[in-house]
Amino acid sequence: MTNQANAEADWKPTACNLCYANCGVLVQIGGEDGRRILRVKGDKAHPASKGYTCNKALQLDYYQNGRDRLTQPLRRTADGGFEPISWETAVAEIAAKMSAIRDAHGGDKIFRYGGGGQGNHLGGAYFGPVAAALGMKYQTNALAQEKTGLAWMMGRMFRANVHGDLDHAQTLVISGKNPWQSNGFQRARILLREISKDPSRTLIVLDPRLTETAELADIHLAVKPGRDAWALAAMIGHIVQEDLIPHDWHAAHSRGVEAVAARFAEIPVDAYAQFAGLDPADVKRAARAVAEAESAAHYEDLGVQMAPHSTLVSYLDLLLMTLCGHFGRKGTMATLSQLPGPFFSFRDIGDGDDDGYEPEAKRSPVTGARIVSGLVPCNAAPDEILTDHADRFRAIWIESGNPAHSMADSARWREALRALELVVVIDVAMTETAREAHYVLPAASQYEKWEATFFNFEAPANVHHLRAPLFAPLGDTLPEPEIHARMVEALGAVDPAALEPLKAAATQGLEAYGPAMFGFVAQNPALKAQLPYILYRTLGPSLTARHGAGAAATAAYWGLAQRFAAGAAASVKRAGFEGDGLALGDRLFEGILAGRSGMVFSIDDPDGAFAKLGHKDRKIRLDVGEMLDALGDLGELEDLVARDEAFPFILAAGERRAYTANTIIRDPNWMKSNDVASLAIHPKDAAAVGVGEGGQVRIVTKAGEAVATVVLDERMRPGAVSLPNGLGLLYPDARGEETTIGVAPNELTSLDLKDAYLGTPLHKHVPARLEAV
Repeated sequence: MTNQANAEADWKPTACNLCYANCGVLVQIGGEDGRRILRVKGDKAHPASKGYTCNKALQLDYYQNGRDRLTQPLRRTADGGFEPISWETAVAEIAAKMSAIRDAHGGDKIFRYGGGGQGNHLGGAYFGPVAAALGMKYQTNALAQEKTGLAWMMGRMFRANVHGDLDHAQTLVISGKNPWQSNGFQRARILLREISKDPSRTLIVLDPRLTETAELADIHLAVKPGRDAWALAAMIGHIVQEDLIPHDWHAAHSRGVEAVAARFAEIPVDAYAQFAGLDPADVKRAARAVAEAESAAHYEDLGVQMAPHSTLVSYLDLLLMTLCGHFGRKGTMATLSQLPGPFFSFRDIGDGDDDGYEPEAKRSPVTGARIVSGLVPCNAAPDEILTDHADRFRAIWIESGNPAHSMADSARWREALRALELVVVIDVAMTETAREAHYVLPAASQYEKWEATFFNFEAPANVHHLRAPLFAPLGDTLPEPEIHARMVEALGAVDPAALEPLKAAATQGLEAYGPAMFGFVAQNPALKAQLPYILYRTLGPSLTARHGAGAAATAAYWGLAQRFAAGAAASVKRAGFEGDGLALGDRLFEGILAGRSGMVFSIDDPDGAFAKLGHKDRKIRLDVGEMLDALGDLGELEDLVARDEAFPFILAAGERRAYTANTIIRDPNWMKSNDVASLAIHPKDAAAVGVGEGGQVRIVTKAGEAVATVVLDERMRPGAVSLPNGLGLLYPDARGEETTIGVAPNELTSLDLKDAYLGTPLHKHVPARLEAV
């Protein structure tokens, strides 16, 4: 073998874990201990990212080898510190204490936060048996401070997950997003450049700031902060009033178009556009670019989902596309085929009555907050704890999450955690949340176990990537499936003897295991909730024997593959898998295990999008009553968050920059930029405050204050400032002393600044004032 061939053989496939694009990458590993990620490059064999990656992936070693990695279970001591304990002790004590809380107060008083961090979802699939054994009922995670408004609207309108076919859209609308820096979809910069250079395609960006993405746009609608709803309503109003609606299409595919048209016929388009800070001519031009396009799609993200009218804006974004008939064709909005079941669950979202209103809603036990996709709003969680209400939460499991840093009002979250009877944290590092726990359980890193992300937003070819481990688990860490399995056994949820026939069948291959498993389920229906655990302990050992250490964690895929193949056989076969019944599911399962650089697990027929809608008549519901009512509030032309002279600036508390991502990389040395931790401000605003480049200001909000260094940025809209996300973390320096760089944004945000419908925090719209230091 040549030296070049040797070098190529050293590259191992995996994925970046810094945003939910999860681009496929190749890495070289080595170092004195053999545990360093030395080099990273894009993986051209990955069917979605195709060799693309951004600069952030080059820093993955800072995640893998952080100084605050956990290596053994910890228990809080009487003096507030921590002491190491064995896994046997940790599991036994936690199981006993959780059981005692369940028996005394009910399992619904045990709360869960998390279920898998960014790119770290496989372990979360195994927590269900623990929850079932304890009788747990309520949970939340980061999606509940970001995406539940969009989920509610998708549920109400489609009862299906939808996403745009961005690669093929003639007109692409992006709101609340700067994909140039934050990615969020595959090959973001390449796609943005392609559209900007193609005279037959149109890129429309709604963003107060002249971002790198906005610079490429054909139409940049520089909306005033917090007024996106007026901009979108004006666009839809123009489409309705000019009768740019495909009426025949709606007769076949939607319900409620008459009610929507009647409501938007009253919109004063010019007044709404001007209130949004826009030239009405630009708004109308953008509206026509959508309505008259052969195909159009949209992409929205946190810039509007964490801003005023967040749920209404999600509705308007979806309505803009569907009102113009941009659904169910190439280059338009499409229903998604997702391997582990729906990205969001719509079981707790009502269909809507004859007038378009949801008649009933599932609510949290204390505050009555609206639950969507099974998730209690993050902003409601502290108040579900800090009360003497009989139904308050008394214990919490936190897995791969850091709510004491990442949720609104960090101080209130810390207070809530300290009020609980039992806090158990499962994580790879000593996070701000782990410091508040009674027990801290060390998980193997994402590169020390079989792992995956269950985000896939590709259409029509649907991609999934199961990643094999690069390293053995560090110290005494365990992958989450093993942690959860040991907890199920300590809780006595399953008789081990009952699983012996399944273990024996697994040794004979999938052809023997499938019938045995389905027979077992038929005979033991009460154990259905324990299926992930049962798969792990029965099929898992044979998978480890065949595919290497830790491969037992992939056992849950067999059940997912069987379920998906049974419901989408034609799509699975289009992707090249053969067989029928259990055999088709087996081939899909084997393909997932073999696809080390990712694989296409199904190919949808774009013309079949309507068949996947969840409504019985397979029609889109346009007239969401609550949202049509909310439009009436816009007529007052008043900001949802009233202007306060004491807080004249609008702070975006959390911006993705070239060297910020989520908080998964805690070592600040990964950020190769001088201004990464700075407050971005327009030069005119800085002059008015009395501060220059590199100067310091005190940022004051109703929730708290912090000092930040200033970076002057002419891209910023005057009156708006922004702080990067992912900073303000406690991290040991080279001498082991804890340091922090930058501002923790959620020391400045509050729980009561939230969306009226789903409690989504308005992190991107925090009234603030600046004082020169």
